[in-house]
Amino acid sequence: MSGDSEILRIMEVVLTAEIFNQNPQLDINDLPPACREIFSLTTSSDIKRPVYVSDGLIKRSLAIADAHQKLSSNPFVAYEEFGQRIRITALEQAALWFLKQGGKPIIDKNPTLAFFFENIDSTGITYKSVRNANPPFEDTKAYLDARVSKLIGEDEKLRSALDLVIVIAPEEVEQQMDDLVCTPEQTAIIAKIQLAVNHREFLHRHRIHEVGKLLFVGPPGTGKTSLALAMSRAMHMPVLEVRLSMVTSQYLGETSKNIDRIFDLAKKLAPSILFIDEFDFVAKSRVADDHGAMKRAVNSLLKNIDKINLVRNNVLLIGATNHPQLLDEAAWRRFDEVVEFSLPNEEMRKNILMKVTSTFQCTLDYQQLASQTDGFSGSDLRMMVKEAILSSLMANRKTIGREDIEKGIHSVKNRDAIRHLTWI
Repeated sequence: MSGDSEILRIMEVVLTAEIFNQNPQLDINDLPPACREIFSLTTSSDIKRPVYVSDGLIKRSLAIADAHQKLSSNPFVAYEEFGQRIRITALEQAALWFLKQGGKPIIDKNPTLAFFFENIDSTGITYKSVRNANPPFEDTKAYLDARVSKLIGEDEKLRSALDLVIVIAPEEVEQQMDDLVCTPEQTAIIAKIQLAVNHREFLHRHRIHEVGKLLFVGPPGTGKTSLALAMSRAMHMPVLEVRLSMVTSQYLGETSKNIDRIFDLAKKLAPSILFIDEFDFVAKSRVADDHGAMKRAVNSLLKNIDKINLVRNNVLLIGATNHPQLLDEAAWRRFDEVVEFSLPNEEMRKNILMKVTSTFQCTLDYQQLASQTDGFSGSDLRMMVKEAILSSLMANRKTIGREDIEKGIHSVKNRDAIRHLTWI
């Protein structure tokens, strides 16, 4: 990090603190994630003003020592020996200095700074757009962990539900909608769900409740889980991921109660996405005669699905299955939308390959490669590219060529061949 960039980073924090202190209408979502951490703001309701900036704080958070000395030539910054605090003495002049020194890209990502600079005509900065692009505090793992801890403190029984789900905050999700290649039908469903979320009160007022129960159907590797996670990030909802086989096999005696608690947890964490993978396990359990407890558990699951919905509870329910033929009518009719995930066609394969390799140097004929990979899932294509990248690195190259892709194709096909071997 250069000296000039260090000074700008320090000044961002000092300016942000000053503007935030002077404008009580600004809240935690007006601070970029780094500043929330620097000011030790861990809850949206516990904002204590004024926030301070000190040498020690800058050293711990930005790994920059002697911050006040680096700002010593700035006439608009003062240093208080007592407490080692750094503060702004003339806000408008300090802000204009920051802008002149190249601070515009930083302002574009900091809503608190944008709030101040919006009134300066020459910048063209819009506070609303900067705030909308800032990751919400409610998307963070810290926020989600605090909510979960509070819920467990209020109801100890919910702890057993946590043992059966994977709770993921939106900020932890790597998948983004822009990373995926969706069919027109999938895109239309997502738009419909977003519309329902935006008009929940209207739908509730008109008693239109059966919205937001989706069944994702398709072979492995076609993007069912990826889309559910990407929707979490796009819609700012945490995901509670459930695998039914684990729920029923490990806690048979308590399964019905734990299923109730999982749905209860989803409602209390709303807005949320409850993602139930391996939904075909419902069908397998319904036809089995060996465990009455398992049948009761499945009936409990179906009853809970009946009682939950997006409009009333702000919970989006997504079931996923690789084996739709195993589901009976009772399971099918629980969902208001069935979303197909088929193997990608040639054009989709081309688009997937272009997205997956967009950050790499490649000498590839994408159309030819898309034609050559008929029958590959999206997951297969990503695995193929991964193997091609490793092949190029092993040859001390960082450009993916035809020979690397051929190795990737061979690896995927060999893996598939091994999967279909019969050892007995």
